[in-house]
Amino acid sequence: MPLVPTGELVAHAATERRSVAAFNVITLEHAEGIVTGAEAAGRPVILQISENAVRYHKGQLLPLALAAASMARSSTVEIALHLDHVTDVELLHQAADCGFSSAMFDAGALPYAENVSATADAARWAHGAGLWLEAELGYVGGKPDSPASAHTAGVRTDPAEAAEYVARTGVDALAVAVGSSHAMTERSAALDHALIERLRDAVPVPLVLHGSSGVPDGELRSAVRAGIVKINIGTALNISLTRVVRDTLDSLPALTDPRKYLGPARDAVAATVHGILTVLAH
Repeated sequence: MPLVPTGELVAHAATERRSVAAFNVITLEHAEGIVTGAEAAGRPVILQISENAVRYHKGQLLPLALAAASMARSSTVEIALHLDHVTDVELLHQAADCGFSSAMFDAGALPYAENVSATADAARWAHGAGLWLEAELGYVGGKPDSPASAHTAGVRTDPAEAAEYVARTGVDALAVAVGSSHAMTERSAALDHALIERLRDAVPVPLVLHGSSGVPDGELRSAVRAGIVKINIGTALNISLTRVVRDTLDSLPALTDPRKYLGPARDAVAATVHGILTVLAH
């Protein structure tokens, strides 16, 4: 099946008042597991590659992007390709040539006025290149470059400021800070659903939830009902994958064939994806 533009998947989900899940790809096993889980659930997904993942692959975006795109094209479900959490403008400008239909430009570390200016420039470039662009306003916890948490006073997204930000930047979707944190290994996040509803009413573009791995099932469902459309998942996949690798090597210390532990780990990623998509389907 051909790659589907991210904007189409998100717009369709928004129209139907449901969500579309975006899963982070770091290795080929991630991509294979995500696609397998999506096919088992019969649900569309977004494969997203972050700037950090590109950095892990020695700064080379194209090899992993080609692998993910190939998996998507061989799938029986609709899949989009998204470049996530980009701070490097040069990397952003590689997106279209590497098969991406969308990107998330992250200028959140800049003062507000500079964030607006940089994001508006990124959106103009992206739209000229035929890309859908997501941005973030507010602070989603768990980032290593800041000591603030998702519950620090003043870090959550303000609806009035969000409406102004979207109008001034022209972005197509907005990631919001409503109580989730990146890199959570326990599913204990409590979201501010009333704030999500206020943001939904104030902002004319779809809302995105980052740090969703730490959000319990019921909270995720409530967030979608309140107005979240795109849901980003990364750490949950890494937990599943790493647990199986660790358990397999602990039980078979003489094992050297990576297929013997990466294969089951890939299956664990698929099971996690299937489980999350099943939750979001209800």
